[in-house]
Amino acid sequence: QVQLVESGGGLVQAGGSLRLSCAASGTTFNRMGWYRQVPGKQRELVATIRSGGITNYSDSAKGRFTISRDNAKNTVYLQMNSLKSEDTAVYYCYARSSFYSEYWGQGTQVTVSS
Repeated sequence: QVQLVESGGGLVQAGGSLRLSCAASGTTFNRMGWYRQVPGKQRELVATIRSGGITNYSDSAKGRFTISRDNAKNTVYLQMNSLKSEDTAVYYCYARSSFYSEYWGQGTQVTVSS
């Protein structure tokens, strides 16, 4: 059974930092990443990383966020620096298996106060 367990969300002041973690289990994943969603809007890409290390960032994340992964632990991280109020959202861990099945975590709230 595939599980994605997120941690690291919370409340932070603008300009601060947070680190999200997502531990995955149940299979191997060739792509992992983070998406976010605010009420009334579609879920949007934040960043993804392939098992070989190739990364992809949204324009809003470039230069401020860093995605990384530990393949041995099946864990993906998102280091978020210089946070802004507009980064407030529920952040979802994403994983795609080698068989192209997609999975989502339960979401973790990130709130940035101005």
